[in-house]
Amino acid sequence: MSAAADTSAVTNLIARYAELVDTGDFAGVGALFADAVFIGSGAPLEGGEAVERMLRNTVILYEDGTPRTHHVTTNVTVEVDGAAGTAAARSYVTIFQAVPGLPLQSIAAGRYTDRFVRRDGRWRFAERRVGIHLAGDLSHHLRS
Repeated sequence: MSAAADTSAVTNLIARYAELVDTGDFAGVGALFADAVFIGSGAPLEGGEAVERMLRNTVILYEDGTPRTHHVTTNVTVEVDGAAGTAAARSYVTIFQAVPGLPLQSIAAGRYTDRFVRRDGRWRFAERRVGIHLAGDLSHHLRS
């Protein structure tokens, strides 16, 4: 792959995560982290099943099967080492939500720090670190 194609593939994985979370496809998110570590506010989670279980246990889903969120990922910086088959990325995330009783608003903002590996010609998550730096009303998004 070319450097541009590698960067695009990694950027697409970052966007795919947001899309899967926002559509409530937690099994799909788990598949993204099948061979990866997810580090958020709790203990590190290893593997897709652990990530999927965490999402199902913590994120509130509504009648339409979604968390009624919109993850906006910006300021994406990707550094690829094509020869080693590794990449690193940093990005900002802002999470919006609108539900009955909560008008559209930003509920959290932070940063993703990601590592990727290329296996069998495909880029995959190796690690995601989520750092939420600003939090609003999360009572409609996360179970206590």
